[in-house]
Amino acid sequence: MATGAAVGAWALVLSLWGAAVGSRNLTAQIGKPLVLNCKGAPKKPPQQLEWKLNTGRTEAWKILSPQGGPWDSVARVLPNGSLLLPAIGIQDEGTFRCRAMSQNGKETKSSYQVRVYQIPGKPEIVDPASELTAGVPNKVGTCVSEGGYPAGTLSWHLDGKPLVPDGKGVSVKEETRRHPETGLFTLQSELMVTPARGGAPHTTFSCSFSPGLPRRRPLHTAPIQLSVWAPEPVPLEEIQLVVKPESGTVALGGTVTLTCEAPTQPPPQIHWIKDGTPLPLPPSAVLLLPEVGPQDEGTYSCVATHPSHGPQESQAVSISIIETVEEGPTAGEELNKVREADRPQHEWKAPENQEEEEEERAELNQSEEPEAAESNAGGP
Repeated sequence: MATGAAVGAWALVLSLWGAAVGSRNLTAQIGKPLVLNCKGAPKKPPQQLEWKLNTGRTEAWKILSPQGGPWDSVARVLPNGSLLLPAIGIQDEGTFRCRAMSQNGKETKSSYQVRVYQIPGKPEIVDPASELTAGVPNKVGTCVSEGGYPAGTLSWHLDGKPLVPDGKGVSVKEETRRHPETGLFTLQSELMVTPARGGAPHTTFSCSFSPGLPRRRPLHTAPIQLSVWAPEPVPLEEIQLVVKPESGTVALGGTVTLTCEAPTQPPPQIHWIKDGTPLPLPPSAVLLLPEVGPQDEGTYSCVATHPSHGPQESQAVSISIIETVEEGPTAGEELNKVREADRPQHEWKAPENQEEEEEERAELNQSEEPEAAESNAGGP
């Protein structure tokens, strides 16, 4: 077997011809030659053997014989029956199987699972920071590894110990790209850290690349040492949170405006917190809550972050929602409506002057006298 090919473990697989045979796992470096032996094949021609390949270069199984063919530049059968790949590539990953018949009629089968690898150059940290500021997020730098296969992984170290991203004080932004022609990978890892106040005045960072294949030690970057500066925090009373309406109480569907005032130059980045949880909003000194509903109720505060002062949180304010109710008629008004409804629709109207009143009385008396005479006449 040629230099650069590493022998892996044995595994049982089903061969193309249906019998269970020992399959050997091999790794080979990209661009290097690889020789696969065909067990049981006679050392000299004439030979009865055939190789069958299933790789990235074939849509199905391809058969190669000692007679050779158009695949000579990719793979060919040697006089002793072995298969030669002059310069193995990513497309040659796959399964290789050989079936040979000895001169006395004994059949022997061989099977190989081949994977390839390429170790990249030593990784490096580009665009490193000059110093770090305690209490605020800082970009340490970007670790870059180029030309590896398989992709592998990048990892960061702080003072010689692994640095594990936690999404808070330590975060990593990773990117993996693959070259469209060579198929090799480029990895990038950007590190952000928030040094604690009162911590070490100097820190050392490094990055390492761990290959996917074969098993070997990681490749490390040159370390970078950064100083940590701890500025004095801005006094709490200098950061003010102004709310409109001032009471913090607003009717359902109304609008609330929160303004964070931090007298520092240049203006700091303002982030917002609701009920102790940061809101997923872009930095802004004004938080507008239009058409408020029950979901907007709670306690709000703002955090001002300035590179020379560090983060500082304001006093909290409470926002509460009230529901407006339409006012109905009072009890007195309802009683008057009932009385009006009980009154007769037509009422007697008093005469406008005394003369009309006397005339009406006279008419009434005249109508009553005949009625009395009629009743007397009908008596005994």
